[in-house]
Amino acid sequence: MVVAANPYASEAGKHILEQGGSAIDAAVAVQAMLTLVEPQSSGLGGGAFILYWDNKNKRLHTFDGREMAPAAVDPNWFMNGDKPMGWLEAVVGGKSVGVPGAVKALEVAQQKFGKLPWNALFSDAISTAQNGFTVSPRMAKLVALDYHPGLKTFRDSAAYFFPGGEPVKAGTVKQNPALAKTLKGLAQQGADYMYTGELAEKIVATVNNASINAGRMTLDDLAGYKVVEREPVCGDYRVYRICGMAPPSSGGVNVFQLLKMLEPQTLSQYTPDSVAFVNMFAQASAKTFADRERYIADTDFTRMPIEPLLATDYLGERAKGIAPDRKWEVAQAGQPYANVRLAAGVSIEQPNTSHISIVDKQGNAVSMTTSIEFMFGSGLMVEGFLLNNQLTDFSFQSVKDQALVPNRVEPHKRPRSAMSPTMVFAPDGQLELVVGSPGGSRIISYVAQTLIGVLDFGLDIQQAINLPKVTNRNDYTALEKGTPIERLQSPLEQLGHPVKIMDLNSGLHGIQLKAGKLIGGADPRREGLAAGE
Repeated sequence: MVVAANPYASEAGKHILEQGGSAIDAAVAVQAMLTLVEPQSSGLGGGAFILYWDNKNKRLHTFDGREMAPAAVDPNWFMNGDKPMGWLEAVVGGKSVGVPGAVKALEVAQQKFGKLPWNALFSDAISTAQNGFTVSPRMAKLVALDYHPGLKTFRDSAAYFFPGGEPVKAGTVKQNPALAKTLKGLAQQGADYMYTGELAEKIVATVNNASINAGRMTLDDLAGYKVVEREPVCGDYRVYRICGMAPPSSGGVNVFQLLKMLEPQTLSQYTPDSVAFVNMFAQASAKTFADRERYIADTDFTRMPIEPLLATDYLGERAKGIAPDRKWEVAQAGQPYANVRLAAGVSIEQPNTSHISIVDKQGNAVSMTTSIEFMFGSGLMVEGFLLNNQLTDFSFQSVKDQALVPNRVEPHKRPRSAMSPTMVFAPDGQLELVVGSPGGSRIISYVAQTLIGVLDFGLDIQQAINLPKVTNRNDYTALEKGTPIERLQSPLEQLGHPVKIMDLNSGLHGIQLKAGKLIGGADPRREGLAAGE
């Protein structure tokens, strides 16, 4: 089964599985196709976090393909004098582009766990780029919003997304010969086609010669990019083992923290849309985000171990104040580290990301969250694909209240992310759930709520994904607009919650393994499809 954000991508992945490919083979085909049909969310010019379950050896591997800051960045990269740049101002152009990692991460993982030849994985995406795909309503809608300040400004992007000066229309059959050429090069030469040579030179030139916010990327930055294989972040929640990605993703730590703080509560006695559950979920989420802002960043730079944030005693202490009738209040970060003085930074993470869940015939699985960050990334296009704006996930201020911000900009550092590719294992060690979501920093809440839906409320993966969404990032409680959960606004406000009713556009994609069957879940809020047999 393959669950991805667009039917073209799901079918491309399924096609690879039908040819005897492994889950990671299928992931390569899916990402190649998403670059074409969902360019607003992910692509060759972005980064990814990959969880790979080797079912034969019962071992979970993770691959960090997060973008990396060029060597030339400095602590004031996003500052105008003593003031941070406006976020929309910083997004556009070369300054925000990190060295892409998705292609390299997929190649490293596929070399270890692939079954088909690398060059066989791009055929569907190449032919679709050459012959044309039908533009989806979501892509057309986001182009028509005209919200990205750079998409109309940069020549190649404007020509592609605004042909004849008009936004591309849903239902239009669109070709991308430049991307077809790029995919052919990757198929024949591997990731080196992108990280060295002519394409690398074009990426560097596009970043450094951008008419807005020119960057300072070098060929050495691209050639020197390294994929990092990290230990997964795993912990026990009730009878289950929850596993996710280590920093620079905060997802593995934060999803587990949120669940573990709710573990003392018998959640199954409530309903997912009850005031009591939502109140407790928001309390735990606020504490999770307080810790996230204070402590989590790329550990290759902070040198701070994550174990204190996951410790049972620490999370048990954090959980003590959580109760169904307790008033909500802004949470303070805990103190899991002795004698550490750090400042919480402010990072704005946008919801235009994509998640892929795959299980192959041998029971191997991929949970991969992939992103170019803001919709249409930096707005810069190179040879048929968009470049990310992932560096704006750093805190723009490096120092706050005379203390260093862990997620500050530094050369070769990877910006913190909320991407939360997750796998859940049953008490006997068998894989039970593969799940993840786009959604910026709200990803943590979306994934945690879905896990609770399955593990505590006994829903199947699709029912859990369908649940009305609630988030709290230690600021306000957001309730999903147009759902029955709106009725909780007044009782939650009486419990001290600042409440906002708003669209919560999760894009959860999951697979549940149950009684020898695969149950696929695709978020109805987007255009995803579960394709399997």
